[in-house]
Amino acid sequence: MRVLRTISFTYPGPRDLLLHCFIKRNRSAQTYCLYLSLTSALADDGKFLLAARKCRRATCTDYIISLHADDMSKASGTFIGKLRSNFLGTKFTIVDGQPPHAGAKISRSRSSRLVGLKQVSPRVPAGNYPVAHISYELNVLGSRGPRRMHCVMDAIPASAIEPGGVAPIQTEFSSSRIDFLSSMRFSWSKSNEPNHTDDQSSGSSSNQKDGLLVLRNKAPRWHEQLQCWCLNFHGRVTIASVKNFQLVASPENGPAGPEHEKIILQFGKVGKDIFTMDYRYPISAFQAFSICLSSFDTKIACE
Repeated sequence: MRVLRTISFTYPGPRDLLLHCFIKRNRSAQTYCLYLSLTSALADDGKFLLAARKCRRATCTDYIISLHADDMSKASGTFIGKLRSNFLGTKFTIVDGQPPHAGAKISRSRSSRLVGLKQVSPRVPAGNYPVAHISYELNVLGSRGPRRMHCVMDAIPASAIEPGGVAPIQTEFSSSRIDFLSSMRFSWSKSNEPNHTDDQSSGSSSNQKDGLLVLRNKAPRWHEQLQCWCLNFHGRVTIASVKNFQLVASPENGPAGPEHEKIILQFGKVGKDIFTMDYRYPISAFQAFSICLSSFDTKIACE
């Protein structure tokens, strides 16, 4: 049986299948748009989900993420969050503009105060809420091979990938987000729906005591005939690129199980400025999009 369900860019994807999306890059405008795939084609017209604009600073780079491609101001009601890099482009922080779950702690900064000037909902405290940290290993020896990345999901417990495991979700939204959610629907099987209780969806204290979910890139295999590193994207990626990656859960404090073999996020090139992005539970479209944006940054020290 299939049911119709509202999709949220901050709601985890389905458990047992990868949700197919794609990203279109505009090099001249330094913008990126995320679309939900509506057909089996690698890139169709799609359903618009999110947009991001690259902003270079003196010591870092910000990717401002918004609900609308034509309004990407941090002071706007369409502001969702941002991705911030260090000077070398080797470390990134994903910041949500609203709390990812009840009890989330705000990180006060100048940008969070600017967002607070235009409070979109009196019940939802706007600000900077770190939800993930991404790091790329430095390639000091200049060895050949793909980039190595490491993602610590600050808002998701490691137990979320286990059978019956649950990822916290946002329980309150600004009015602009509510309007956006009501316009976005798609179908997945009822068996794939996360089973959230009131305590689990709000990020209960028991979940917060768990270790954090850590994602790492799946190790590629060296293809002797092609003389290159290869990953099996099952037809979803068609062009070799150092940006291509697949992420799986890392067994940080125990033996690896079958849940650590599942691809949680994969990203790859299919055209000059078109890339596929497929993700599943327990990460959301916002988190997946932000991680993929980090791959667009030039990383001379990592290649």
